[in-house]
Amino acid sequence: MTYVSKPEVHHPLLKLNEIGLNRRDYEGSVSTLCAGCGHDSVSAAIVQACAELSIPPHRFLKISGIGCSSKTPSYFLGNSHGFNSVHGRMPSVATGANLANRDMYCVGVSGDGDSASIGLGQFGHIVRRKIDMLYIVDNNGTYGLTKGQFSATNDLGSTSKKGAPTLYAPIDMVSMALQIGASFVARSFSGDKRQLVPLVKAAIMHKGFAFIDVISPCVMFNNHPGSTKSYDYVRQHTEHVVDADVVPPHDEITVDYEPGTSESVKMPDGSLLHLNKLSDGYDPYDRVKALGHVLAAQERGEVVTGLLYVSRDPHDCHEILATSDVPLNSLDESVLCPGSKKLMEINQSFR
Repeated sequence: MTYVSKPEVHHPLLKLNEIGLNRRDYEGSVSTLCAGCGHDSVSAAIVQACAELSIPPHRFLKISGIGCSSKTPSYFLGNSHGFNSVHGRMPSVATGANLANRDMYCVGVSGDGDSASIGLGQFGHIVRRKIDMLYIVDNNGTYGLTKGQFSATNDLGSTSKKGAPTLYAPIDMVSMALQIGASFVARSFSGDKRQLVPLVKAAIMHKGFAFIDVISPCVMFNNHPGSTKSYDYVRQHTEHVVDADVVPPHDEITVDYEPGTSESVKMPDGSLLHLNKLSDGYDPYDRVKALGHVLAAQERGEVVTGLLYVSRDPHDCHEILATSDVPLNSLDESVLCPGSKKLMEINQSFR
């Protein structure tokens, strides 16, 4: 069984957001993942973030590939639009959906097997094309659906549940996103709700491609001593660099941080992104230094979490391609197919 509906019963004291909905209105069906799976915590963070942003659920489009992570869109935003694609091909579907309807908030959820192995090429191209979306990778370093084989993100020297070591260097999705041109890059831990929820909110409101790599332990196959993706390892080897939070444009802005510990960035929709620096000297606007910091932490066996990089001047594919301000799926036939005469004029302009 993969779908269990939740009872439509709400606690009378549940807090309502600005459009009169409560948290339950942003949930989906009952999870069928293993008890304690980190992916459920990621789903819960998405639910809370969307509810706090007061965006109607039907304005969201959720897309996934194949894997334990790609089951999770069933567990959040039950009243949104969704598409469960084939293995590693979620970026293609997300690209087409965003080009067709730029007014939707696109949330893609994938896994380390789905994005770092069979879908690695597609991941690279959706980053460089700057598709306006939030792309989350639930990273557990293992293929949970097929009984615990190492994935491409498993760290060199990490051991399996039976003690066999990883023989190959890992593919780091954060480093790839930084190198290829993502304008928002973050990493978090599924067990750190306080950090993850604000990151999800900031990424949803970001214009352009936003990527969050979430270390999400697999309690069945990769949560043992010797695993670098276990709950214990991540908690003991985490370095926080920058915490983020979003203040909607209609809210009063108040800042009570000590000088030099925080900055605010105005986002394209008028909201403010508050950055709280936790690591001395870390600059979240410097892509090159962010990449160097991530690589240096890897050498020390540490997991860097928080907002790693955000562009001061982000762009998305619609701006680059100069597409219509009106979503393509809303244009009538006369605009989309203006006729043979207009086609001849266009062809003539290229001669």
